[in-house]
Amino acid sequence: MGNHKRHNNIGLGEIISRHNVNELHLTLTKGLWNYQKWGYPYHDAGPGAEIYSWFHEDVNNVDDEWKGLTNALAGLFCASLNFINPANSMSPEFTFRPTGVVDHSINSSHLRYSSLPKEIVCTENLTPFKKLLPCNSKKGLATLLNSAYIHNTNYHSIGVHFRVICSNTICTKTSLELRQSVSLIYDTITDVSQNWSVRKFFGMGIRGACPLATLSNVYIDISNNNTNQVYELIPPPSAKVVSLRGGQLNEIAVYDIRSLSLKGIFNIEVLYNTTCTAGLNYPSILYANRYVIGYGQERGSLVTKIYNNYWQTLDIILLESIPWYLPVYLHSVKITCGAKNIIPLTQRYLPGKERKSPYYLELILRLPPQSVTKFSIEMDYSFLKWQEYPPDANHGFYMGPAIITALLPIARNYTALPLDGSTITSSFNASREGYLVQLRTESLLVSLPTPDFSMPYNVICLACTAIALAFGPLHNISTKRLVLKRVEMDWKEKLLSSLMKKIVKSKKKEE
Repeated sequence: MGNHKRHNNIGLGEIISRHNVNELHLTLTKGLWNYQKWGYPYHDAGPGAEIYSWFHEDVNNVDDEWKGLTNALAGLFCASLNFINPANSMSPEFTFRPTGVVDHSINSSHLRYSSLPKEIVCTENLTPFKKLLPCNSKKGLATLLNSAYIHNTNYHSIGVHFRVICSNTICTKTSLELRQSVSLIYDTITDVSQNWSVRKFFGMGIRGACPLATLSNVYIDISNNNTNQVYELIPPPSAKVVSLRGGQLNEIAVYDIRSLSLKGIFNIEVLYNTTCTAGLNYPSILYANRYVIGYGQERGSLVTKIYNNYWQTLDIILLESIPWYLPVYLHSVKITCGAKNIIPLTQRYLPGKERKSPYYLELILRLPPQSVTKFSIEMDYSFLKWQEYPPDANHGFYMGPAIITALLPIARNYTALPLDGSTITSSFNASREGYLVQLRTESLLVSLPTPDFSMPYNVICLACTAIALAFGPLHNISTKRLVLKRVEMDWKEKLLSSLMKKIVKSKKKEE
């Protein structure tokens, strides 16, 4: 926005300004990112809806601004963000830091984070997302955002990110940046034909660049195609870029859409010469998974396993957000690596309150090299009021993912932008001392003690049936009078009676 506000949606700008937002990150995701197979994403996001925001330091009532912001965004993006409230929101101290320019001390009390893991992402969310783009979906790469193809992928995520950035190198001036991201995963390995193209993925070719765009390129990582020539790119790329980042050397093919679109709609195709095998050449050095153990509907244990495949120790931040209806016990926390107990370097804990706030636990851990660290905590399953159960109560309740934050020493399988970067080109040859990464674990489905909601229905049916069967006879007996009624004979009975009388009279005369 800022000087380019005419290129962006005014509605979003009004929402950000009205609610005193300093930084905003919103993602809508379907699926779970597989860090072992796909490396690290461009921007990590948990399943469902996830949002966190920093508010201005002069805001007195952050909760009111947070409520107004989520309700406004719910209407803008046709999402269920209006269900976000203090009962499922928190203010982590270490996990989230401002990614933009901050001219004051950081106070986590002005941060709010929440997630809705049950949120379904569909066309209703994609349409307003495309309307935020300068050319809508009529020109540029946005024309490829076809919901019929995007929503059939193995993983898809859309994100809106707003922050304050420096306008010059010495940061004497600042600007407002609105960045929109789309992350998709297509499984080409299991297809009969492993060849792929833009038309196959999106149902159409590239129409051209948006007239308002200063740069419109397509980048394809061809690092694994140098020696064996596994596949062929058609047409040949406009240029090639070699990027060395954190010890990771990548070769990238560049297609300039502005020049290629002069010929009309064009397609980029990859033809394989040999069968391709799945998997990364080098596995990710950090990943995690999460699950619940135990039986019955009274209590259980929450377990998070963190894998460090690096040859050195790694310091991480583990954030556990547990709903208020799953009360946990801090004394039951166990952090082990094999037979060795791990002591947290720093710990923050805030107990939850029923129907008011979730349980908040944030730990800083040092993972041993080449290790698997196990975190577990015991929890109970609460009884809810019958009005608090959703219509599909027997389906269960969702628990948001745990978040793991770390600085990786190398950039292996790392595609995220540097904090001071805005476009993909800023990640080329961008070596740093560390590479910030955030991981989301699985969102869990927990079955709470659920009443038999069919019982009232059965009682009503039985009572109504009994009343209906008894009401008729009782009503007749209590409202009608019993009187004798003379029965009138019909003509057949009258004829038979007269004949019988005549026969009887004739017999009497004969006697």
